[in-house]
Amino acid sequence: MSVAAAPTIAARARQLLAALDGASTLPTFTGADPSFDLAQAFAVADEIRRLRLGRGEVPLGYKIGFTNRGIWARYGVFAPIWGPVWDTTVERVDSAETTVSLAPFVEPRLEPEIMFGFARAPAAGMSLAELAGCIEWIAHGFEIVHTRFAGWRFAAADTVADFALHGRLFVGPRVPIDRFSDAGDVAAQLAALRVTLSCDGREVEEGSADIVLDGPLHALRLWVDAMAARPERWPIAAGDIVTTGTITDAAPLVPGHRWQTRLSDPRFAGMTLHTTA
Repeated sequence: MSVAAAPTIAARARQLLAALDGASTLPTFTGADPSFDLAQAFAVADEIRRLRLGRGEVPLGYKIGFTNRGIWARYGVFAPIWGPVWDTTVERVDSAETTVSLAPFVEPRLEPEIMFGFARAPAAGMSLAELAGCIEWIAHGFEIVHTRFAGWRFAAADTVADFALHGRLFVGPRVPIDRFSDAGDVAAQLAALRVTLSCDGREVEEGSADIVLDGPLHALRLWVDAMAARPERWPIAAGDIVTTGTITDAAPLVPGHRWQTRLSDPRFAGMTLHTTA
């Protein structure tokens, strides 16, 4: 397909939003148009954000994806991506246990993550300590990721346009950051965290949080700096939730299972997720 014949940014955004609403798949944009690049992908994502605001959805923060260096080669994406999360896609799970229907998702996968809540907006160029000073709470939770592109085969630009693969975010019990202030460096404590992911009582994988760009707070700092460099300049505000990427590989989901995590740090509750059709 020539550049001249390629769909417009607005047309791609509408196409993706319709596929999201219909839980359907599409051919990759990069496969149909090799000129489709990250700049165009972020423009599509920006238009999708505008359309979702227009239909009444409220942004609650952001997800960062592909921070886990261990999965880059598997998916062919070698740098972080990001996109908004919404009031229609975020669930706070203070009980640490919830149930989800998989009907709205296409080839869903489960990711155990560490997420942050901002007390105040951060700025680019902050040190890790300065960034920690902007945080109100830290939580463990799950993100369900899914894709409009069959078989999880795509290029980086496709994933940016495709809602950064975000499906649903489950925010577990929130730990005030003050609970870390007397125990040394917050970044180092989070990087040392280990997460065991199990399905129906069978251990699937164990991961260490330092695989997430050296640790969740490190990943957050890199994302804040990268966001500031984007022309869209999506706002980061007090109260925003940001999840920093999976600590294990993303696990395929089907109905009828119970997924659980166990964390090495007792300040974090493990999560339980039941899947239904």
